[in-house]
Amino acid sequence: MKFFIPKALDRKELIVFDLDGTLAKTKSAMDAEMNALFARLLVIRKVAVIGGGKYSLFRTQLLRSLRCPRRLLRRLFLFPTTSTSFYRYKSGWKNVYRHELSSRTREKIKLAFKDVFVAAGYVYPKKTYGRVIEDRRTQVTFSALGQNIVAVLGEKKGVALKEKWKRENTALKLKMAKLLAKRLPGLEVHAAGYTSIDVTAKGIDKAYGLKQIKKHLHVPIKKMLFVGDAIFPGGNDYAAKRTGVTCVAVRGPEDTKKLIRRIVSAG
Repeated sequence: MKFFIPKALDRKELIVFDLDGTLAKTKSAMDAEMNALFARLLVIRKVAVIGGGKYSLFRTQLLRSLRCPRRLLRRLFLFPTTSTSFYRYKSGWKNVYRHELSSRTREKIKLAFKDVFVAAGYVYPKKTYGRVIEDRRTQVTFSALGQNIVAVLGEKKGVALKEKWKRENTALKLKMAKLLAKRLPGLEVHAAGYTSIDVTAKGIDKAYGLKQIKKHLHVPIKKMLFVGDAIFPGGNDYAAKRTGVTCVAVRGPEDTKKLIRRIVSAG
C-alpha cells in the first residue's frame, strides 16, 4: 500500500480518522508526538474518529493523554464500535445515539463464530489474554489473542505479538470473515485491526459513520477527508469509499503524522 497525500487539503472542513493502526498502535495510547499534532489539528479543523473499539478504549487510547483546551473538544466527535454509537463534547462527553443488538442476535453471532472456526480449521493460540469473543452489545468482536493482551503484557510485547499474528494470519482472518458473512447475511462483518473481526447490525459500517457525520454535523461528504490503514477490499475502512469521500491510505501512525503536519502547514 503506497502512502499518497492528495492536494487541496485546505478545502477539507473535517478530517475523519480510524483509530487502531492509524492514530495509535493497536490497543495502545497515542504517543506524545501524535497527541501534540492532534491538538494542533483541532485548532484548525473539526475531527472525527471512527474505530472498532468500545468507548472505554477510545478514552484510553485517545482522550486520556490528549492535552488541549476544553473548548477544542467541541470540535472532536467520537464514533466507537464501528459507528454503532456517537459521542460529542458538551460540558463532558455525551452519548448522542447507541444502536444495540438484541440478545438473541448476539448469541447467534457467537455461535456463528464457533462454526466458522471449525469450517476454517482455525486453531486457538496456546495462550490468550482476556475474552476472545467479546459482547460489546452494539457489536460482537473476535480478537485472536484476547481483548486484554496489551493491558496484560504491556505495549511493547503485546503489540509485537499482535503484529506477528497479523503477519502470519491475515489471509486466514479474511477467509473467516467471508465465511462469517455467508452465515450472517442480515448483519455486517468487518475484518478489523490487527487480529479482530467485528459484527454489527446490517448497514452499520464506516460508510454509515460518515453519513451520520453529515447528518449531525452538517458537513458534506466532499468536505471530509477519511484516513485509515485498512482501505482495501475486506478491510474495515474500505466501506468509507462507497460514500465518495476522499481517502488517504496510511501504513501506520507515522504516515498519519506526516499527513497531519501537511494539513496543519496548509492552514
